[in-house]
Amino acid sequence: MIIEQQEYFIKGLSYSIRSAEEKDAEALSSLRVQLDGETENMDREKGEAYIDAVGFRRIIQSDTEKRRNIFLVAVVAGEIVGYSRCEGTALKRFCHKVEFGVCVARDFWGHGIGKNLLEKSIEWADQSGVEKMMLNVLATNEKAIELYQKSGFEIEGVLKKDRRHANGQYHDTIVMGRFKD
Repeated sequence: MIIEQQEYFIKGLSYSIRSAEEKDAEALSSLRVQLDGETENMDREKGEAYIDAVGFRRIIQSDTEKRRNIFLVAVVAGEIVGYSRCEGTALKRFCHKVEFGVCVARDFWGHGIGKNLLEKSIEWADQSGVEKMMLNVLATNEKAIELYQKSGFEIEGVLKKDRRHANGQYHDTIVMGRFKD
């Protein structure tokens, strides 16, 4: 699915949010590795589950064609600094819902990029007949949990000791869902 580009100017930063295009594949491959190394909030450690440009091209092409998928990017001065993705399934018992994920480069936190990627994804989901958006978030990521709750997500459960970080510490994962009214 494709959306129209939207422009933002928040806290002195000008950026746009648009649908990912195949030409973004190389930048997305590099950005994903960078993001995984910037915070403990991501599911992967830096370089894990690497997706190269060819892999991102396939994902973007598939998401553009599928009615239940959307891949958005945030762009500052021609550079992709964040992205979000909703992925649905063709399985009839689960086709009413999509899984959502968002990430933004640390240098660009605090400018509403994650919030606006989330809002555009919710807008798309509501217009596309998606009944439920779901996501997982690290239990210690309080800012993200608060943002999701303000956007209508509710906590559905906790996965205890769901992940173990490189330092050996276990962390819980919060499962959240947003139901279309």
